[in-house]
Amino acid sequence: MGDLLGGVPAPRARLRELLAAPEPLLVPGAYDALSARLVEQAGFGAVYMTGFGTTASLIGRPDVGLLTGAEMVDNARRVAAAVDVPVIADADTGYGNALNVVRTVQLYEQAGVAGIQLEDQVTPKRCGHMSGKALVEAGEMAGKVRAAVAARRDPDLVVIARTDAVAVGGVDDALERARAYADAGADLLFVEAPTTEADVEKVATALDGVAPLVFNWAEGGRTPPLSLQRMAELGFALVIYPIGTLLAATAGIRALLAALHRDGVPPLEGLPSFEEFTDLVGLPEVRRLEQRFGG
Repeated sequence: MGDLLGGVPAPRARLRELLAAPEPLLVPGAYDALSARLVEQAGFGAVYMTGFGTTASLIGRPDVGLLTGAEMVDNARRVAAAVDVPVIADADTGYGNALNVVRTVQLYEQAGVAGIQLEDQVTPKRCGHMSGKALVEAGEMAGKVRAAVAARRDPDLVVIARTDAVAVGGVDDALERARAYADAGADLLFVEAPTTEADVEKVATALDGVAPLVFNWAEGGRTPPLSLQRMAELGFALVIYPIGTLLAATAGIRALLAALHRDGVPPLEGLPSFEEFTDLVGLPEVRRLEQRFGG
């Protein structure tokens, strides 16, 4: 996992294989290289680099478009280097117009990701489950999708087109936009933040056969938390769980710090031992390489 001498080849082709399977591909979010390794070690077939979590972990701020494209690409590069499974990375709005999208796609591709997600919000964007979103014109976003598809050097790089139109113009507008983005060449469609199961079903039914669909199981977000069986029945190809790892880490750190503040010593019960942690971040591999190369 994340071998220092190089990982499993062709993660992009592997991602396409996983997405073509009859059951949904379940992909937890990771906000840094360590959380990505934990996702891989838990047995998941891919990692989703969350923009919400990246923003929170890098600068401790909300996901309102504060990070630059360069900062997001740097995190994507670290995440992709840490694991052998495919990485799907949030690329926000592409950080500008269609010309900027060309460079964004090339930089993410060079960073080693297997898929990118682009959305149709204005810049600066907001988290898809926040209020106050605004959208670019559908034609402009379709142009960005065409630019992304044309810019990829590896045809297996997966381009995901997300629309946030449900919260702005309603479900029908979101469906119209999604069809336009599919026509522009998007590999997957991501209709963000429907607020009822009926709306989720409407999206899945209306876009059946147009392109494979993404379901955002946003922990605590506006979309109802559907069961895996229901998501499979509706035909979703990809299900992301973007911030569960971030929330779990926050809860764990809070609990440790509260006990430390109260008692003057950290509670160690339930924590990995020092040796267990160094094993999971690859110390045995480092020692093998030292022996092999005489370090």
